[in-house]
Amino acid sequence: MKKAIYVLLTVLLTASLISWNWSKTQHSTVNKADEIECLNMETQQAYKKEASTTAFAAMHPTPITMNPENLLGKMMSFDGADGKNANAYFIAAKKKTNKYLIVIQEWWGLNDNIKMESDKYYTDLGDVNVIAVDMYDGKVAATPDSAMKLMRGADMGRMTAIIQGAIKYAGSNASIYSVGWCFGGMWSLQTAILAGPQAKGTVMYYGRPETNMDKIKSIQSDVIGFFGNLDQSPSPGMVNDFEKNMKEAGKNLSVNRYEAGHGFANPSNPSFNAAATNDAYTKAIAFLKAH
Repeated sequence: MKKAIYVLLTVLLTASLISWNWSKTQHSTVNKADEIECLNMETQQAYKKEASTTAFAAMHPTPITMNPENLLGKMMSFDGADGKNANAYFIAAKKKTNKYLIVIQEWWGLNDNIKMESDKYYTDLGDVNVIAVDMYDGKVAATPDSAMKLMRGADMGRMTAIIQGAIKYAGSNASIYSVGWCFGGMWSLQTAILAGPQAKGTVMYYGRPETNMDKIKSIQSDVIGFFGNLDQSPSPGMVNDFEKNMKEAGKNLSVNRYEAGHGFANPSNPSFNAAATNDAYTKAIAFLKAH
């Protein structure tokens, strides 16, 4: 009898140890939204690492000072997804509409050039609210060195929260469009990811292309991109891969290439290419109106 009890206790103890060890090695189910957020951070950190180098800074000549008059918008505040206050240059549509164009700065910050670009898009699109988000929380760089320092100290989680806050400010029924240059081009594509089915049209000027297929497959808006063949960030090869991956994922991407370098569409850039900029802008406006 004692032997039988001993055997029974041994079996129960063994089963308990096996069960404990199995449960210890299991991982909780990963939420799809959390997975996408993780992928977002990978891309953002890759950009941050590149943009923190002197080689990247060398592609950005000190911008020409812009002195705009009679800007159409005003600075406003909204709640970031992290609970902290965020800011943006905002132009309200003349008539009530649920269409919002999120404009995203270059690595310089929300400077006068971005405000002027916001005014242009607002004027030529008409029926749209324009919100140019301040990704640096009030900081603006005037030289490549200062921009590089801002990028090195950038909190990509905070920037994600700013974009999420702008989307929430627009409202759950809003149609979200986005446009950005360089740093903002990368973020324009990330905005499409974060906006999900609300994203209706995405414009990216020489932004870092996405390489992760899971993330690319999650894109729900059409995308138009403008790239320079003389650019190395992104390089023509990176753009080719992006085009190939988007096609394999069944996504609509229109790629436009110009014999121009990085930042060719910035009027405050000493390397500004007027012909390429005019062509790209005409196509960007037509794309947004069509969507």
